[in-house]
Amino acid sequence: HVCLLLKSSACGDGGKWLDAHYDPVAGLYTFSSCVDLADLSGDGESRLVAGDLGCGASAMKLKVYRGTALMSESALLDLPSGLVAFFMDLHQPRIPAVAVASGPCIYVYKNLRPYFKFTLPGLEVNALEQDVWQQMSLPSVPTLMDVTGQFDVEFRITVACRNGNIYILRRESDKPKYCIELSSHPVGLVRVAKNVVVGCTDESLQGFTQKGKKLWRTLVPAPITTMASMDLPTRGFQAVLVGLANCEVHLYRDKNLLSSIKTPDAVTSVCFGRYGREDGALIMTTRGGGLMVKILKRTATFDERDSAPGPPPAQSVRLNVPKKTKLYVDQTLRERENGTAMHRAFQMDLSRMRLAAAKAYVKALESSMAPVSSSAAEPLKVNAVVQGLGPSFKLTLNIQNTAAARPVLNLAVSFLYDEKLYRVRTPYLRVPLLVPGLVYPLQTFVECTSDKGVSDIIKVFVLREGRSAPLLTAHINMPVSEGLPLA
Repeated sequence: HVCLLLKSSACGDGGKWLDAHYDPVAGLYTFSSCVDLADLSGDGESRLVAGDLGCGASAMKLKVYRGTALMSESALLDLPSGLVAFFMDLHQPRIPAVAVASGPCIYVYKNLRPYFKFTLPGLEVNALEQDVWQQMSLPSVPTLMDVTGQFDVEFRITVACRNGNIYILRRESDKPKYCIELSSHPVGLVRVAKNVVVGCTDESLQGFTQKGKKLWRTLVPAPITTMASMDLPTRGFQAVLVGLANCEVHLYRDKNLLSSIKTPDAVTSVCFGRYGREDGALIMTTRGGGLMVKILKRTATFDERDSAPGPPPAQSVRLNVPKKTKLYVDQTLRERENGTAMHRAFQMDLSRMRLAAAKAYVKALESSMAPVSSSAAEPLKVNAVVQGLGPSFKLTLNIQNTAAARPVLNLAVSFLYDEKLYRVRTPYLRVPLLVPGLVYPLQTFVECTSDKGVSDIIKVFVLREGRSAPLLTAHINMPVSEGLPLA
């Protein structure tokens, strides 16, 4: 068993990654499409499988790394363009095979030994498959492709073409179902969850739904060199790794930059997954042939705050709108047919409500039924506070003179109540001179004399000597007494 040497990374990533291995002279030249991680021996330890482009027109090899060491290598006859590990059968233990696209052939390796060789032009294509591919015609030459689903059930093929557009093909249609027009040519295509993330030559990342609707767009600080998905099922975390020409690798979730890793050279391929016995391993190769391995800390957390200016991320979250019911549709049709009449009825009812409110307000002012005085000579304001559980309550009246500089004097306070329910200890109070701006509390006690568990309103009148009409009136809703009535 080969162990990875770990040390803390301090490369501007916030301490989320550990440096496990770096070999600047590994001599591994490859791209993200030619790198995969797989358990090739069935022992629970994943290996790194890479298609090495070599140096020029020779030295192309299939290399397998275990830990920090090169485990095996096999010569390839042509430049590799793609590599994937897959299961050929259901035998136990489940050991995957490796398929390598090299030139016009696909080489299948099992147990790290050549197993099959498929020469594409020489194969007799199945008639049904040939008909399907002939039906799926595209307006331009495809350069990038992402496939999901099963042919017999449901599949979706996302294709980036040289004309700068992205086409989405589905099983039930013989033409591209959706077309996404980009502002520049795509250089990377990654599927994250149910969305598609595209990297473009104008140094931007763009997110789209499966139906081609644009979700977001964000700029990156340098040209994009490679892209790959980051899937961490144990945390339910999915994001996109983006290699940049300025020797950085950025981690994005939607348009939010979560982490930034500085590298000694420009990265040409990235791959995230289980390596050895570590679930969160990040494998990178550099332009100079170097090999880097970083491991995500188990305590690492990612802050999803969007550092770019603009609307908050919550604005782009789709609302869970319920389906339209028959009642809703009928109501919509009725409003559409009778819209003018309904608007007129609404305006009429609104005018009547405003008129009733205005009449009630004028009546309250004229009869001094409001807790605020409308008189310019005695501008007063009163409020009441009731304290206690009963049967004895403490009633406090707060009176304030709201005039600018003129005091008010010769005022009194009187109470009107049901004598069968209540008894006020001081039913008539003299009010001292009211200085403008100050609040004067007047206190008295109210005793409940009923045992029926009911309550009533006590009216408070603020009077002025020599006038029969009160200056203002306040209504106090008394609480229900929770104690026994006083004898």
